[in-house]
Amino acid sequence: MAIGLGIIADDYTGGLMIATYMEQAGIACAYIVDPSALADLGDREVVIFATRARFLPAKEAVALVDSLTDALAAAGCRQIFYKFCASFDSTDEGNIGPCADLLAAKYGLPQLLIGPGFPDFRVTVFQGYLFYRDRLVSESIKRYDPITPMTDPDLVRVLERQTREKVGLLRHAVLHKGAAAARADLAASHEDGARYIIGDCVDNDDVGVLAELAEGRPALMGADALCIALAIRYHQRDSFGLARTKLEPARHAEGPGAVLVGSVGPITMAQLATFEGSHPVLRLDLLDPRSEEDVIAAALAWADPLVGKTPMAVTTACETEGVEAIQAKLGILGAARKAERLLASVAAGLRDRGVNRFVVAGGETSGAVVSALGIESARIVPSPQPGFGYIISDGPERMSLFLKPGKVGADDVFLTALAGME
Repeated sequence: MAIGLGIIADDYTGGLMIATYMEQAGIACAYIVDPSALADLGDREVVIFATRARFLPAKEAVALVDSLTDALAAAGCRQIFYKFCASFDSTDEGNIGPCADLLAAKYGLPQLLIGPGFPDFRVTVFQGYLFYRDRLVSESIKRYDPITPMTDPDLVRVLERQTREKVGLLRHAVLHKGAAAARADLAASHEDGARYIIGDCVDNDDVGVLAELAEGRPALMGADALCIALAIRYHQRDSFGLARTKLEPARHAEGPGAVLVGSVGPITMAQLATFEGSHPVLRLDLLDPRSEEDVIAAALAWADPLVGKTPMAVTTACETEGVEAIQAKLGILGAARKAERLLASVAAGLRDRGVNRFVVAGGETSGAVVSALGIESARIVPSPQPGFGYIISDGPERMSLFLKPGKVGADDVFLTALAGME
């Protein structure tokens, strides 16, 4: 058994996002939740571990990444890639820096290459400044993120607040000159004491040069664009010389469908409004004085007469004012974790009632739901919508899920995602 590129994704939707691009490029990548699933894989060019590392406290995230890199090494993995969110979602207490410290020390790296950004989704980096949908991230909707409000666009500054190591920058002007100029710049940065190097990401040409620089390094970090470009580069050159797995086409589960929404923000609210135009929606109040068990029981009682008759949605999302009131009462993470518990338990209850097709909005919500459903590994089926995809659980109890980051997608994404499972 051998693995070429082992990717640890910091959330489930990010892992699915890159998996769909790889599948479309002809790479049969494995999407894994439980490390025990490694034993049955055989040779694979790419293995993706979907985790819930993004919002874990730094010590817990480091311990998780440490254990998964050990599992991948035991399976014969050639290179480790820690994949974080394209928009670098993180606070000063975030775990990107500590995870970088782990990888640099564990693999004895004189320099750790870090490639944020995803130009295909208008998330770019210029002169180290992060832009989200063509605006500085600090002026975009990301500044209102309920858990990781992005108020500083300077990624060098952001990362240096999370680590004691010096952070350098590989600028677009250098990347534009090609790999040789970039390697010379990396050498100069090393002489200057910079151990972590953030690469600009103005366009996919920048990404291509970064992928060339990344080839063969024991470990690195980055977002979707670099991760995808590196995997495709290896695949096209047959760099690992591994047997290429050919899989039979996967079939979606047949049965009732439901939508679960834990993300918040104007994009999610518009998507819910479109869905509610033709299907029932239940909104759960996180400040409901009843016990969580009673709230879940009431939600499932509401769903009982609808199962098999019409798709439905259950959500904890609300407008900005409501989010602020909930966070004031429960705390930022407390509110998020309660929403995840409620929706995950509702998902398990719906499964027990025969629902086996789910659309889930929100990275953390997706992780909670997949865990509650007991999925350990899954097949990937790309969606016609660029960057999105479905997972179909391995094992006898087939379930189909469409996992979506909260702040992306057209207004009708819930409807089209359900239709895509037909």
